Amino acid sequence: MKITVCIKQVPDTNDIKWNENNTLRREGAESIINPYDEYAIETALRIKEKIGGEIVAISMGPKQAEDCLKEAYAMGVDKAYLLNDRYFSGADTSATSRTLFHTITSKISDTKLVICGQCAIDGDTAQTGPGLAKRLNLPVISFVKKVEEVTEDYIIVKRETDYGYERVKMQLPGVICVLKSDFEVRIPTISQRIDSSKKEIEVLNAQMIGADGEKVGFRGSPTNVSQTFRPSGRLNREIFEDKNPEEAGVFLAEKIKKMGV
Repeated sequence: MKITVCIKQVPDTNDIKWNENNTLRREGAESIINPYDEYAIETALRIKEKIGGEIVAISMGPKQAEDCLKEAYAMGVDKAYLLNDRYFSGADTSATSRTLFHTITSKISDTKLVICGQCAIDGDTAQTGPGLAKRLNLPVISFVKKVEEVTEDYIIVKRETDYGYERVKMQLPGVICVLKSDFEVRIPTISQRIDSSKKEIEVLNAQMIGADGEKVGFRGSPTNVSQTFRPSGRLNREIFEDKNPEEAGVFLAEKIKKMGV
């Protein structure tokens, strides 16, 4: 089975710095694989271990995004593509899904399963995976906690909802968007990291994947971020203790009423 995993390099949330105008300062910040995408890679590897196949990782970003693809190589993926072109910069989720669509259809057209992280920690929109599925005209399952069964023809997953879990079967080819799972993501050994540094990462530009430069990146994005800001601290906080549930409920109700909520 050919499996494609879409991964993203994101700023380490423990190393976020801000400019004076409250925008994120990405220069010099530590970057990591988006945590949800690590589970996407691990899910793909576990499927390969069960039924065999090939795993292709793709990432869109600057040259430094090769680091996350090298990490994917170290974990066990078979091939990696970096989408790097000035036309790709400034992309929103719609333009990103269009770029991924062109990459898959031009370079990995025999993919049976596409796996994405549910969302990226630097955006949390959860739109890229479903948007990619729409462009590929494939079914999609989001909020996947675990793959329970998979064959060349179908996949059965455990999906998290607000009301519990669902067990969903989907015919392949298709797309799944995974959450952090109960299992641990494997950590590559030193020798695996050394081997991964020797593997080729093929860099693709817009022309190589048949994408129109006017329809990807900033020019192809129907939305843009006008401002990023730090949340203000909570004011007028009050902590109350030593109340039983009934007293606490009455106390909270009175407080909320006074706030005019």
